Formats: sequence, structure tokens, C-alpha cells
Amino acid sequence: MSELTKAIELGLDEAVAQAEKSWAEGGIPIGSTLVSQKGEIVSSGHNMRVQSGDPTAHAEVVCFRNAGRRRDWGTLTLISTLSPCIMCTGTSLLFGVKRVFVGENKSFLGAEDLMCSNGVEVHVLQDERCIQLMERMKREKPDLWAEDIGL
Repeated sequence: MSELTKAIELGLDEAVAQAEKSWAEGGIPIGSTLVSQKGEIVSSGHNMRVQSGDPTAHAEVVCFRNAGRRRDWGTLTLISTLSPCIMCTGTSLLFGVKRVFVGENKSFLGAEDLMCSNGVEVHVLQDERCIQLMERMKREKPDLWAEDIGL
């Protein structure tokens, strides 16, 4: 297994842990990580929209905020449990991220085409843990799903 493959697995595991943390806090079960070329998790975050009342506090945005000021954005890989929405895609494009791994896009298809059309390498994993997190949310908190994702 290559270093990158291990890093993606570790990054996805951490993103799932972040999603579960958000769910335990009463929030939306989406998590995200940024991973370096050396395979280190640079930062992680989970959706804080419900907990903070901030509509922009999506997992990816929180993850970027947690990474702090940097100059190496283009070398980092973004991993998210769910396909990034247009806002999170825009954040990734703004900072020049070149590679994104999506835990799943069956529940919600974000702006993957926009990322790809801007030269971002997008990999969709269809990870069963990520799918189950969103299925649980839809089943147990349909109002929250409709408010945030189901539109």
C-alpha cells in the first residue's frame, strides 16, 4: 500500500470520526480532513452549522479554518465524507487544492463537475460508513436533512 493510499485511509477515518462527533453534538454528520503529501493530517473539522448557528460552518470550511494560514494549499488533499457543496467547492478552488476524495455522493451530489472543470482530481469512494451516516440523518432527522441538504 502506498503512502498516499495510507494517508487517504487515515484521512477518511478521521473525517468519519469528525462526522460522528458532529452527530453526537446534535449536528449534521459530515466531516473533513486536509492531508499533506507526507501523509500527515494537517487539520480536520466537522459540520458546526447547527451547533454554532453559522450557516457557513460546513465541515470543509471548518477544516480549512482549522488549518490556519498556509502557503502550501495546492499540495494538500481534501477528504470529505460527503460531496462538497458549491460553497465548499469554492473554498477549495480559492485555496488551490488539486485533489479531493469524496466519501460518498449518493446522498448528495455537490459541485464535483465544477472542481473537475477547474483541474481538480476528484475521487469518489462510496464508503459505506459515509453512506450510512447520511442515511441515518435522513431517517432520524428528516427536518434537519431538508433544511441543510434536501432543499
